[in-house]
Amino acid sequence: MSIANLPTAYMTIAEVAAALRVSKMTVYRLVKSHALASVRFGKSYRIPESAVEEYIRQSQVPAESEVPAE
Repeated sequence: MSIANLPTAYMTIAEVAAALRVSKMTVYRLVKSHALASVRFGKSYRIPESAVEEYIRQSQVPAESEVPAE
C-alpha cells in the first residue's frame, strides 16, 4: 500500500459528532452499521474527512423544486 493512497486527514468520533451536530453515540452507531467508513486504531476509531463528506452528500434530501411531480 502506498502512502499516496491514504486520506490526508482523520477525525475522531467527537470531532465528527461536533461537525454533524449529533451525539457521539449516533456517530458510533453510524460506524457500527457501516454507514460511515472508519478505521480502528487500538480501541478508538478514526473517520477520514472524505468519508464524512460522502455521508453528508448521500444523506442530502432534494429540495421540493427538485422532486419530480407525480
